[in-house]
Amino acid sequence: MAKHARVRAPELIGKGGWLNTGGTSYTLADLRGRIVILDFWTFCCVNCLHVLDELRELEEKHRDTVVVIGVHSPKFVHEAEHQAVVDAVERYEVHHPVLDDPELATWKQYAVRAWPTLVVIDPEGYVVAQHAGEGHAHAIERLVSELEEQHAAKGTLRRGEGPYVAPEPVPTDLRFPGKAVRLPGGTFLVSDSTRHALVELAADGETVVRRIGSGERGLADGGPDEARFSEPQGLALLPDGTVVVADTVNHALRAVDLETGRVTTIAGTGRQWWQGSATSGPARETDLSSPWDVAWFADRLWIAMAGVHQLWTWTPPADGGGVEGAGGGGTVEAVAGTTNEGLVDGPAAEAWFAQPSGLAAAGDRLWIADSETSALRWIERAEADERSEPDEQPEPAGPGAAGGEFVVRTAVGTGLFDFGHRDGPAGQALLQHPLGVTALPDGSVAVSDTYNHALRRYDPATGEVTTLATDLREPSDAVLDGDAIVVVESARHRLTRLRLPEEAVRVEPVAHRTQRAATEVAPGRLRLDVVFRPPAGQKLDERYGPATRLVVSATPPELLAEGSGTDTGLGRDLVLAEGFTEGVLHVSAMAASCDDDPAQEFPACHVHQQDWGVPVTVAEGGADRLPLVLAGLDAP
Repeated sequence: MAKHARVRAPELIGKGGWLNTGGTSYTLADLRGRIVILDFWTFCCVNCLHVLDELRELEEKHRDTVVVIGVHSPKFVHEAEHQAVVDAVERYEVHHPVLDDPELATWKQYAVRAWPTLVVIDPEGYVVAQHAGEGHAHAIERLVSELEEQHAAKGTLRRGEGPYVAPEPVPTDLRFPGKAVRLPGGTFLVSDSTRHALVELAADGETVVRRIGSGERGLADGGPDEARFSEPQGLALLPDGTVVVADTVNHALRAVDLETGRVTTIAGTGRQWWQGSATSGPARETDLSSPWDVAWFADRLWIAMAGVHQLWTWTPPADGGGVEGAGGGGTVEAVAGTTNEGLVDGPAAEAWFAQPSGLAAAGDRLWIADSETSALRWIERAEADERSEPDEQPEPAGPGAAGGEFVVRTAVGTGLFDFGHRDGPAGQALLQHPLGVTALPDGSVAVSDTYNHALRRYDPATGEVTTLATDLREPSDAVLDGDAIVVVESARHRLTRLRLPEEAVRVEPVAHRTQRAATEVAPGRLRLDVVFRPPAGQKLDERYGPATRLVVSATPPELLAEGSGTDTGLGRDLVLAEGFTEGVLHVSAMAASCDDDPAQEFPACHVHQQDWGVPVTVAEGGADRLPLVLAGLDAP
């Protein structure tokens, strides 16, 4: 590996101040002698949430030498609100200091280009590694061990308690509830996400009837007091009366017997799905990735697989034994989405999603809240001329045979970077990171417009979007109850009952584009280089073919005259088409590495992957090279 000049870590700056420190502010000088890991994250990003979970074990193992600092770097306008960051830190149980950086000051100082990005700073204050994306915990663990040994020998390592100070717990019946379902008896079952449990509330939406789950994070089946969940979200009532839970951080589906409260795992292994894993098979033997919602549609259970930007399905066993009778049987299959992140309609096998997070079945349509594109979309059975053939399925992980039966369409939303609160014709309307969708009796759809703190309505008959209610606090779901709609106000820790109004609320239109600065590039030829250096002690895993893959596209697609598509190299020459002054380059990179030790019969192997959406402006004098760091160091 080539030697790099030692780079002093830039100072930590954030207008929003520090969280989880008991009110104390810190500089890098205060942390000298400790190994510092900066986690650039934003709470809308499911990949960032994956990294939070990857870091938990490392934080605990090296708590006397390592300080993890989350640098919250917002994408959406709502994420720049300080209280929203405070809520997110509690919601996702972030147990390290967090610097609230609403103006992306530290992000820019470190030349970060993607969420999430991890930067490692040694005890003397120098940057020693940078990793974009998830799946790097093993590499950082090894680097931390090496840094501990080196700096202990030099006398520059300082051990002791870190700066984390836990906030005081708040007593409420619910804590950041996620989703809800109305049960046949008129009660409501709610996923109490931060407390890792389910809560049944009486018909008034307030009185606690019972809790299901011990409240401890984990994956364990059993009765209501023994079962464990990890940040559960979506709930669906099956035709046989069973409730299925999207157990998000466990990467699993759980079934609840409402009579006994017993919990059974019906899909997932507890491991997160990675590229190269199976996309169909026996449900209990197939990995899932952050399932966020579930809904019964077209004689199967659909799964909003937020972690890989796809829709999957769970099909009950053919013997008709139901969930309990099957003992966790059935099969799962990827049906829609390529795993690329974005907004592309068409045959299900070719569609792109971006963290689908809410589902609602209505007649022949399954409505989808596609959160990162701030979009309302739907899937339905395709006409004969719209069906994709198996040989058209895209790389790397196209949906299975069922994907050819369906087509994806968009009602509201334009892509990853435009959002706001604007009513009117669907083609002009804007949402901001919606997490829930609810079918209404008249054929229209209510959208839990989470980051706008609003409940919106889309009417397919007129193509109009209106606002039903405002001043809700991060609504994440809603369920019908007679002539009322009950909204899950996640950040107010409650259910809120609203009457369905005859006329919509009028609001002043607001449109936003993400504040992330565009990269200025020169017209014509642009060299794209994804920097990847295998972690120490590892090499590229080329035993079964190429160890790397690079996928490139653009919005609008015409921005790229040459260079789009999939190939194995991590470098590529792009040609920007004449006449375009701005756009977004979509880059997806993957690299596989294994232990470089011939003596190991079964070396440990790891997949490193990241998607970038890079806004660019085209201007004379702009850069002719675009470096993106997957793992390693490179000058920006």
